[in-house]
Amino acid sequence: MGIPKFKLEEFWKKYEFSTPYLLCCSDPESWKMNELIEMADPECKNMWETLTLGYTEVPGMPILRKEISKLYNTINQEDVITFAGAEEGIYCSLKSLLTPSDHVIVFEPCYQSLKTIPESCGAEISKIPLEFENGWQIDINKVKVAMKKNTKLIILNYPHNPTGTLIKKETLSQIIELAKQYNAYIFSDEVYRFLEINEKTRELSIADLYEKGIALNVMSKSFGLPGLRVGWIVSKDKNFIDQISSYKVYTSICNSAPSEVLALIALRAKKIIIERNRKIMLYNLQQLDKFIERNKQLVTWQRPQSGTIGIMKVLVSISTDELTKRLSKDYGILIMPGSVIDLQDDYFRIGFGRKNMPEILNRFEKAFLEIVEKVAT
Repeated sequence: MGIPKFKLEEFWKKYEFSTPYLLCCSDPESWKMNELIEMADPECKNMWETLTLGYTEVPGMPILRKEISKLYNTINQEDVITFAGAEEGIYCSLKSLLTPSDHVIVFEPCYQSLKTIPESCGAEISKIPLEFENGWQIDINKVKVAMKKNTKLIILNYPHNPTGTLIKKETLSQIIELAKQYNAYIFSDEVYRFLEINEKTRELSIADLYEKGIALNVMSKSFGLPGLRVGWIVSKDKNFIDQISSYKVYTSICNSAPSEVLALIALRAKKIIIERNRKIMLYNLQQLDKFIERNKQLVTWQRPQSGTIGIMKVLVSISTDELTKRLSKDYGILIMPGSVIDLQDDYFRIGFGRKNMPEILNRFEKAFLEIVEKVAT
């Protein structure tokens, strides 16, 4: 079975490098190379300056995997395997796990490959919708009804992309218990972990909570370093780690050596990096709160609880596909319409992780009001 076009990435191909004012970026403000190098401790600095540009180990440099393991409570270096970004980790994990005889549960909206890759494996998919009116929260009763004897995998995506919602602790516990009953895996996309609005709401990773839990993370999102193309999968299930390690040799084989050293530098400086990214994110959220209050007759949202993206709902009669086209063509501003992320046409995605967001938000507000006025007349 083939894989359909990745709508979100096709959207970026079309607009990202031709539209000057991006208001829907998912990643935080990035870092310059010299800024990152300045954070290096003596060991990392020596590694960088003496680095030989040869192959790296298939699972990733041992020193990097050890550093990644420190982000978790019960994870060892051997439980970690690195990938060329998050998408390779998703692809190798799901392709390694699933067969046509398996059943998978996934929640919508979600990052597209979390549902299209299982479909390409021929697995049976149950898609459970998350609803705006319910605060984008999981209805556990729908999960219970969806479970089958051949349920192999439950796919979670929390902190949630694209709504910024956090899963309730009770709901997560119930899902883990269901997975145990059916001997199912739980794959958890956790790329926005560490950017919770209230840090006290941060839950343990699924890899710490469940023996058959599989956690995905990456340098791109919470750390603001997408150009490194370094992600990782973590699980205490040894057979699974062996499987995806073997699958990886059919994809990237190994990561870029410079990227792995730079990722190590960033992880050792994670306190500085996360604090800066959180500061930008929290300030921008305050600006969005004011924007919503000023325009509450036109737009609303379920305020994100984590991450650097959220979903806004337009309360006036205009297609967000049409709104996106007008904003891009006439004002050079880019939002992401609901159609790109399998939402209705009155939703759009907004990003608030970058320093220039307040300036672009001001431009957007003026343009949006102009467009709404034209539509009304």
